[in-house]
Amino acid sequence: MKLGFVSAILADLTFEQVIDYAAENGFACVEMMCWPVGKAERRYAGVTHIDVTDMNEEKAAYINNYARAKGVEISALGYYPNPLDPDLEKREVYVEHIKKIIKAANILGIHTVTGFIGRNKNKTVEENLQIFKEVWTPIVKFAEESNVRIAIENCPMLFTNDEWPGGLNLATTPSIWRRMFELIPSPNLGLNYDPSHFVWQNIDYVKPIYEFKDRIFHVHFKDIKVYKDKLDQVGIMAAPLQYISPKLPGLGDVDWGKYVSALTDIRYTGPACIEVEDKAFEDSLESVKKSIIISRNYMRQFLV
Repeated sequence: MKLGFVSAILADLTFEQVIDYAAENGFACVEMMCWPVGKAERRYAGVTHIDVTDMNEEKAAYINNYARAKGVEISALGYYPNPLDPDLEKREVYVEHIKKIIKAANILGIHTVTGFIGRNKNKTVEENLQIFKEVWTPIVKFAEESNVRIAIENCPMLFTNDEWPGGLNLATTPSIWRRMFELIPSPNLGLNYDPSHFVWQNIDYVKPIYEFKDRIFHVHFKDIKVYKDKLDQVGIMAAPLQYISPKLPGLGDVDWGKYVSALTDIRYTGPACIEVEDKAFEDSLESVKKSIIISRNYMRQFLV
């Protein structure tokens, strides 16, 4: 596996500074955020380390040459909006930017784009699956034509009051994955597998690795801590952040030995990117950088 990190946590650094940091600290790859330039919609969103709006061969050559000179691979271009937003104008903006990222990935020779399926939070799963088929069929077709794979993360995006009742990402369970892959059976549609989102949903995060081994294009290393005393007070129907907290790998409830063992069982040798969303390490850039190194040191015991 190629150990890397998600660039969103280094929001204030430039593309070059992110690559430099990765190289200086022994990372093999980085998942680069490619949001449209502008104001962030939420934490960890709105980060633009590669602006895809005007991608061309010259710009791509600069990006690739800079990363190659430092010995760092760009594992994927990342963008995590809600492409199934009920606001059709917003939906169109999100979908068009996804296509720009796919086109840019093709020019760059990067074969993976990461993101969310999206969801209309007020509709049922079955209703959302039909919207998914309508919205994503042409996106996936474009990805096929561009020789790019789409890796969907399994985060429910169901944390804040404005994301209730259904959350903003449909691709949250193995059952839904099966339906997605039935509706759009393309080999270019797959997963960006994050075990932490299964922990608080009380889903086995190891078993699906074997069933969906051919769909796992990219993986995240992020942990989650479930506070049982808080859960006992509010119950599983409460907003999850009332009883959970994202943590650095090794500081939460994921059994990383079992998780990595399953990935080695299926011969996964792709990108494995640390995703930092631990508020305990966000008070300064120094703390953020420290959190990435702590995560690297912990995960290296399983990978090196």
